[in-house]
Amino acid sequence: MTKDELFARLSKVLQETFEIEAEAIRPDARLREDLDIDSIDAVDLIVQFRPLVGKRLQPDVFKSVRTLQDVVDALHGLMQEQD
Repeated sequence: MTKDELFARLSKVLQETFEIEAEAIRPDARLREDLDIDSIDAVDLIVQFRPLVGKRLQPDVFKSVRTLQDVVDALHGLMQEQD
């Protein structure tokens, strides 16, 4: 899955699960400041991507995640480890 495809999937989840407006979903959008996603929401978000990645997601991987692009990069990196 490409980073663009991951971003599209992430956008859909944010809209459906967290009711975030599509216009607010940009790669540089900050999770807490721009999208009001707190740490509990972030865990929920990561859990939704676990089946896609195919393994348990370690919280350490996401400690430095601040923007949506960071989330995409982290997920993409985990998916590349499988190959």
